[in-house]
Amino acid sequence: MAEKNSKYLSYMREERLPHIFCPGCSNGSVMSAFLEAMEKAEMDFDNIAMVSGIGCSSRIPGYIKCDSLHTTHGRALTFATGLKIANKGLDVVVFSGDGDAASIGGNHLIHAARRNLNLTVICINNNIYGMTGGQVSPTSPKGIVATTAPYGNYDTPFKLAEVVAAAGASYSARWTITEMENLVLSIKAALKTPGFSFVEVVSLCPTYFGRKNRLKTPTAMAAVMKANTVFKSAADRMTEKELKDKIVVGEFANRHRDELSEVLEKFSVENSGSKTVVNSAYETEL
Repeated sequence: MAEKNSKYLSYMREERLPHIFCPGCSNGSVMSAFLEAMEKAEMDFDNIAMVSGIGCSSRIPGYIKCDSLHTTHGRALTFATGLKIANKGLDVVVFSGDGDAASIGGNHLIHAARRNLNLTVICINNNIYGMTGGQVSPTSPKGIVATTAPYGNYDTPFKLAEVVAAAGASYSARWTITEMENLVLSIKAALKTPGFSFVEVVSLCPTYFGRKNRLKTPTAMAAVMKANTVFKSAADRMTEKELKDKIVVGEFANRHRDELSEVLEKFSVENSGSKTVVNSAYETEL
């Protein structure tokens, strides 16, 4: 038997390995990037709670040895909001995908960013519905072939990192799976930033995206992704025509804003003398 020598194995539920992800899928790499970023950020692993919805990426918390909630489709941020407000001291991390976060969960995403609750969201964007058969997602590029777009997709895709930044998040960034060092540093920054933090990871789905779009191997997909990656500092000087089919990576928001749980606590103290709004509802004089 091969020796198990992963430096992050102590964080894993070994009884659930091997994982279910397809060969060439990026989910395992994103999971490793998160664990490395968590260590670099010197987070207390016992204080982390994970929340996920439905989709391939949402299976990641099930392999990590911490408390987690596997919730309904598109509602990961709803559950995470309740968890964080009920227990402000927890470090709540949400794993989601482009379908879960931006389609059925899209309304929750923009309002979570607007409220600026202290959550970290890692959105693995493979530009397709990978778990349910390769349908077009809200981030699918124009022209790609999918199960629900056999002649090509003609919808304009969301740019998630920009959408979340515009909605008011404290931190928003995008990286591809070929930029692992930057991805780790960005997740670290997201974990340490007070307020709503969002890291979009443009990733590979060889099974449903690659095969249908003449990218027969994960290596071929990664090569195309790498060739079309442009850093935001360079993209800011490029025209819309020059940016066609490019993936712009970097930070789109990194700022201080009032954080929701702090605002609620201050409001509660001012109006009831208690830090906890829920408890104060029962503090009535008979």
